[in-house]
Amino acid sequence: MKNSYHHFRLRLARHALLQFALSLRSSLEYILLAFGPVMIGLLAVIALPGLFAAAQPWPEALALFAGQTLLGTAPVWLLRKRLLPAAVALWSRPLPLTPRSKWLADAAVAGLIVGPLSLVYAVSTSIWLTQTPDWLRPVLPQALLLTLASLLLIWLLSTLTLHYRNRMPSARKPGRARAAPTHYAPQRGGMVRYWYQLFWLPFWRAENVIGIQQTLLLAGALLSVGVWVAHLPLVPPALWGAGTALMIMLLTDRGDKAVAEQIALLRPVAANWPLRVEYLYRLAMLATLLPALLVLALFAALTLGRDAAGYSHTVATVWLCFAGIAQLALVALRKLSVRGRVGLVLSAILILTAIGSELWN
Repeated sequence: MKNSYHHFRLRLARHALLQFALSLRSSLEYILLAFGPVMIGLLAVIALPGLFAAAQPWPEALALFAGQTLLGTAPVWLLRKRLLPAAVALWSRPLPLTPRSKWLADAAVAGLIVGPLSLVYAVSTSIWLTQTPDWLRPVLPQALLLTLASLLLIWLLSTLTLHYRNRMPSARKPGRARAAPTHYAPQRGGMVRYWYQLFWLPFWRAENVIGIQQTLLLAGALLSVGVWVAHLPLVPPALWGAGTALMIMLLTDRGDKAVAEQIALLRPVAANWPLRVEYLYRLAMLATLLPALLVLALFAALTLGRDAAGYSHTVATVWLCFAGIAQLALVALRKLSVRGRVGLVLSAILILTAIGSELWN
């Protein structure tokens, strides 16, 4: 039973990772085609926090170590519902499995993600060992130990994440029964309320990860804009500008696709509703622009809202105008083919990156 359960969990996890990769295929095309050389260069940065932490005082070292560990654990936490669906967890509870068997299965599934991550760490560490900067030579043994400890802790936290999801839920105290409704009172709020119930809430319920995905993309876009305009000396500003362009285009592209899929599900159900469904659908399409507009508003406030300090107001204005047009094109040209949409997003990313690279010149 134990070996069969391990085999089943590993096959389930591989299938889930394959389906997840297929769902992100178009996004990966954007990233690899636009930033392939940059992504290869970023391999060296992955192991840098653990190595650099060994040369810092303990508060900074602890912050770097913790940040690197939490970032490495994030993939398993984000994919936990795919790696162990709720139906599988519920089905496996009555099985005659010991806690040790479940723990080993969770550790094996976590290893499917931590294993490739270890290879990336090894490549990144070897790059730094080849360069051997001055700050690394005196603390090389400690740096290697911290990197290894980070990987082991990532594996442990990833296993705990899956183990926590697989545990038996504790019994809840029954709540007070609600009183039976006496009369029907229509709820107010109009189309906005229907949009909230039919498009916002479904993206956060059950196994749907669209809400988390869009939140992470929005946070990444806002962070990229802030660091880009702050002009930090450690990373070239053009790289943050490229990241901002990538994030806002993916933000609208992913959101528009999620809304299109939700509309396809609602059409046969809502056809006979006493509701202006086409107006609701248009409202949902336009709502996909709001996150990107928030990012553009932050960029405008940080650049156009203050005196120029080494950057060009003209470039900032051109970047904002083109970014706005690109967002509208994504939503308006939704009948494009898959390749046409990839070309549109990729072209917009490249043009925005080219314009943004002149911001500080």
